[in-house]
Amino acid sequence: MIYSTIDSPALLVFPSLVKKNIAEMIRMVGDVNRLRPHIKTHKTAEGIRLMMDAGISKFKCATIAEAELLALTGAKDVLLAHQPVGPRIERLQQLTIQYPHTQFSTITDNPEAANCIAEVFEKHSQSIGVYIDINVGMNRTGIAPGETALALYEGLIQTNGIHFMGLHVYDGQHRQADPAVRETACDEAFQGVYELMDRMESKGYARPFIIAGGSPSFSIHAKKTDRDCSPGTNIFWDHGYGLICPEQDFTPAVHILTRVISLPAPNRICLDLGHKAVASENELAKRVYFPDHPELKAVGQSEEHLVMELSPGHGFKPGDTLIGIPYHVCPTVALHETLIAIEEENIVGEWKVAARKRKISC
Repeated sequence: MIYSTIDSPALLVFPSLVKKNIAEMIRMVGDVNRLRPHIKTHKTAEGIRLMMDAGISKFKCATIAEAELLALTGAKDVLLAHQPVGPRIERLQQLTIQYPHTQFSTITDNPEAANCIAEVFEKHSQSIGVYIDINVGMNRTGIAPGETALALYEGLIQTNGIHFMGLHVYDGQHRQADPAVRETACDEAFQGVYELMDRMESKGYARPFIIAGGSPSFSIHAKKTDRDCSPGTNIFWDHGYGLICPEQDFTPAVHILTRVISLPAPNRICLDLGHKAVASENELAKRVYFPDHPELKAVGQSEEHLVMELSPGHGFKPGDTLIGIPYHVCPTVALHETLIAIEEENIVGEWKVAARKRKISC
């Protein structure tokens, strides 16, 4: 068996499934030009190229390294959806010089932060596009869609070094497993955005462009033709989103290979799958799912070990391989240097997780 030649723990990527997921993203949104996928999940040139081959030309990212990887791979339109502060502003400006064929933009939610961005770009006789980051209940970043957001907009359009691009609205807080309940919650939270846009129009300003959503709300925003959509996890998918978003027809395209390394008790096995190999921010029971062995119950995890409980007489031996699906694939990928590409039970290459680094050159 092919897996016997692969050391563990390891991540396996199935390009045919990645292509299937990309095609489903396009089918759901109906217009490839309304897609701006986030690359935080895969952080690979290969994943970017597969999306570009499918006609996707706009992307979103969270780090300067991800932005540079997109530019290196030939992306034409890159949004850094993480408000740059401190040295990151200069690094972003360096990207615009080093990669002139890529259009870069970013987000802001604060007048002082916006002024710092503007000062750097004006100093270099440049202007960078900015989206106002709107908070619709995630309460992580963003400005509430009221008069303060309108005042921020009016300040931006009078500031040299930056130019207004639109509104960025992330609503990752909506994770209800019932799609109808999730859609209602998403639509209700979005009312403030519509009111802000109406207010802008009433003052004579153009109705702004919108970039909205992430993975759990993708199926909702895909139906709204007045905005671009930013799915992220969908390219790889995972067990967590499979449970949260049953209406989205994506297939887990990244699996995790692990081995039994010890039999510490008659009803326990230990796997080489610790915190360093699979995302561990969720509760212990929600870190990895083994579809061929759903009876396995995680009872302990440390840096290099994952202890599973099951019935005595299970038959597992040291060296046995298991294939799991991460509950949260994004931080799991960031723990690995490479993904081993598998097609028709053959190893066909490796995908380097190039943007797991904080810096490539800029």
